[in-house]
Amino acid sequence: MVWNDLLFMHWPIAPGVLRSQIPAGLDLDLFDGSAWIGVVPFLMTDVRPSVLPRVLASRFPELNVRTYVRQNGRAGVWFFSLDAADRLTVWAARRFFHLPYHSAEMSCEGEQTVEYKSRRDSNPGVEFAGRYRPTGAGRHFAEGSLEHWLTARLCLFSVDRKGRIYRGDIQHPPWLLQPAEAEVQRNTMTLPLGIALPDIDPLLHFSTRMEVEASALIDADTDAIT
Repeated sequence: MVWNDLLFMHWPIAPGVLRSQIPAGLDLDLFDGSAWIGVVPFLMTDVRPSVLPRVLASRFPELNVRTYVRQNGRAGVWFFSLDAADRLTVWAARRFFHLPYHSAEMSCEGEQTVEYKSRRDSNPGVEFAGRYRPTGAGRHFAEGSLEHWLTARLCLFSVDRKGRIYRGDIQHPPWLLQPAEAEVQRNTMTLPLGIALPDIDPLLHFSTRMEVEASALIDADTDAIT
């Protein structure tokens, strides 16, 4: 798959606000004592199993709400929600990857400036609307920096209904991140969690394109393929 026109919007948040939202067996990951929550809109293209030809690939907007966790020392992403404008993807991700995907009416348009809209089908009050664009040259951030800590995460975690923890590994080159600006008209993506985003400007980074390969889901405790 390819992630296009991606905006990282990050806010620091008190660990106690998020701890109850994280399943047992996962540790909330902190940077200088603070947890972080992200709202990340982007466009997915070339979404397909590697055995299928590119002509059969899917293309759709996706938006996720996330924080950062550790399990047995491994740093990864915990998704509170993922909205996508592709019903088959939503069904398959919920069924086989135990991820909280939701169908949504979405659009992602524009070149230099991206106009992005999302409204969840099951709850139209959960929505995002805004525009964003890069404002400078891209750079690779060094290990140990906040920017690297937020983005250099090569796995996700999910939990099934029985509380079993799974890990999905991904592979991609290091992020080339550009500074960005955003005008957000509406962002209620965290309201279903009972979480109000801090009343401060988010930390913003933009990525034009990232090619990603995802592996099969595995049991996070045994590394056995599920």
